[in-house]
Amino acid sequence: MTVHRPVRAARRRTLSISMRALGAAALTLALVPCFGQGAETYPVKPVRMVVPYPPGGLTDTLARTVADGLSRRLGQPVVVENRAGAGGGIGTDYVAKSAPDGYTLLMTIPGPLTANIVLYKRLPYDPRTDLRPISDVAVARTVMAVNASVPVKTVAELIAYAKKQPGKLVMGSWGPGTQPHTIQAYMDKTYGIDMLHVPYRGEGPMITDLLGGQVNLTVGSITSLKQHIADGRLRALAVVGTSRARGMPGVPTFAEAGYKDNPFALVGPVSLLAPAKTPDAVVERLGREVSALVKTPAVSQKIEDMGAEPLGNLPGEAVAAYKAYLPVVLKLTADTGVSLD
Repeated sequence: MTVHRPVRAARRRTLSISMRALGAAALTLALVPCFGQGAETYPVKPVRMVVPYPPGGLTDTLARTVADGLSRRLGQPVVVENRAGAGGGIGTDYVAKSAPDGYTLLMTIPGPLTANIVLYKRLPYDPRTDLRPISDVAVARTVMAVNASVPVKTVAELIAYAKKQPGKLVMGSWGPGTQPHTIQAYMDKTYGIDMLHVPYRGEGPMITDLLGGQVNLTVGSITSLKQHIADGRLRALAVVGTSRARGMPGVPTFAEAGYKDNPFALVGPVSLLAPAKTPDAVVERLGREVSALVKTPAVSQKIEDMGAEPLGNLPGEAVAAYKAYLPVVLKLTADTGVSLD
């Protein structure tokens, strides 16, 4: 019996080790489905959708429409949060540095993702590496409009009027380096005019002053301006883009008005993005949900009623579009000579 005791002890130790190994393996196997099902169970808490502009503009309006639909599709609240400032840079930087878990998203126009790279020498984020596209929700269409007190009806008349009154016309924008700012700088440089640029922290406050006459003209979203144009308080001169806007079919393009310059043809999307390291599965899930949502007749119609044009592409398509769009915007922005620091 004594001879066999070490053998029994060894067997007990071997059995103990084997049971611990089996227990560890079982625990590992139990955890595997949890990790694999992350995208399927996502989201398990409310999602924040950050808009880097104040309430009232196209981006904010579109974000709230998408957030409402996504809330129902995802089964969790999607809450819009406005973080304005620095031409959209503050809100964009916030999302870029947020946890890449799918619970903090960004809805923005192209400026913070494109022009800001040129405009700010010390941009605190790099949209090319710190963010990843989920979907281009819609194509934002913009229109050049003047306060009804400005005695012009065409782009040519505006340029002639501005030449006669250098420094008198005030052009508002929704922030430094945004489309109306770069167009103003381009027009001054190209056509030998002198308009004063006044930046605002978003479209809403800019439009208030445009209607009040403190600002004479702007290039703004059709979403925000079309009712004031219909009421006669503002006058539309031309839409930006290569074709007429669905939301304002009676207004000519700049090209139709005789101005085929590239800055007047470039249109950009309103996009939904996530921090760069957000898992592929979560991004793909969000992309599918947004695409399906945008393509529903009700949401598609809402977007058209805003003066935008529904798109709702998938993540891979949004990435390709951004890569194609970026160098064009960077060149146009650099050519204006506008710098903000």
